[in-house]
Amino acid sequence: MSRLWDKGLPLDERVLRYTAGEDHQLDARLVHYDVLGSIAHTEMLAEQKLISDEDCASICAGLRTLADSFAAGDWHIHLEDEDAHTALETRLTDAIGATGGRLHLGRSRNDQVLTALRLYLRDAAADLADRVFGLRASINALIERQGDVELPGYTHMQHAMPSSVALWCGGFDEGFADAEHGLHGVQKRFNKNPLGSAAGYGTPGLPLDRDATTAKLNFESTQEPVTAVQLSRGKAESALLFEITLLMQDLGRMASDLLLFYTQEFAYISLAAEVTTGSSIMPQKRNPDVLELLRASSATAHAALNESLMITAKLPSGYHRDLQRLKAPLFRGIDLAIDSVDIMAYLLQGLEFRPENITLDEGIFATAEAYRLVRAEGIPFRDAYRQVAKRYAK
Repeated sequence: MSRLWDKGLPLDERVLRYTAGEDHQLDARLVHYDVLGSIAHTEMLAEQKLISDEDCASICAGLRTLADSFAAGDWHIHLEDEDAHTALETRLTDAIGATGGRLHLGRSRNDQVLTALRLYLRDAAADLADRVFGLRASINALIERQGDVELPGYTHMQHAMPSSVALWCGGFDEGFADAEHGLHGVQKRFNKNPLGSAAGYGTPGLPLDRDATTAKLNFESTQEPVTAVQLSRGKAESALLFEITLLMQDLGRMASDLLLFYTQEFAYISLAAEVTTGSSIMPQKRNPDVLELLRASSATAHAALNESLMITAKLPSGYHRDLQRLKAPLFRGIDLAIDSVDIMAYLLQGLEFRPENITLDEGIFATAEAYRLVRAEGIPFRDAYRQVAKRYAK
């Protein structure tokens, strides 16, 4: 096995395992995007007369075949490959011969992986935003079903002012709308083309057309100067994880409310049987485990964000292998958000509020009474406040 950086010298197996880490497993989601970036790069090389049109056609056809066969499960990335990039180039060269070796002209693994990653992140953020839209659809369906059901509004865990299912749902819907906008907003950090920056200092003497690959890959701009590319590593990743963290915190708070509403003491809601679990010792129990795990998930998202930020903190300029470790928290945060949004949307579809169990404390209307006195008698709010307060003094 010859890796992209291989110079024919032996590599200790322990060093390979440590330096490759999880890349051979994590990179499965990047194969499609690495092929897209490689095809754009190859076409640009041909347009610049750096490779022949025949070689370009052979490389691009080979890459498309490899992408299709990978998607079909015909081959996998192994530890010996180290990552998706070596896996693809090695198999390409095996398939089309020495022509495959022309693919890497004018790029480094550094700009190659970042190109694939940004293409993936564009799709991942858009997909997650679509799923949040689906969650909001479930929330609004609940409003349609039971929006008029009265609920007590709480402050300090005490009945405070009247609320309703529509108001409770609406607060979370607005938060998820913000998350949706935030996920679209981070696209500006993904949409800068790093391809052609190579190891961070360009390709001296090689007439690459970076704007051509920008257009082919639908990036909004070419990232300039080339030294900015490695300095930007981790920013797009952390920006997405920040939006995910805010999203997960709102999901966690919704889960926390629902857990309280589901207790026997409240019994405000019922959950579909298929979203609850049983107890290994108590035959009568149906547990809302999924909501507890949703509540805990915001901690995992926050940890992923912190990990991403701390990996890049105080690194000097240029490329450093530390940056490889951004993938694990990034992918973990994305996958967790996708699963959590989808499961909450599904849970809400079978959730029902039980108005027969919902009572509002008499004092919950005290503020409304104070407002009535202000309007009916024209007295200052503080005087009305004190009058009403006397009625509820204990």
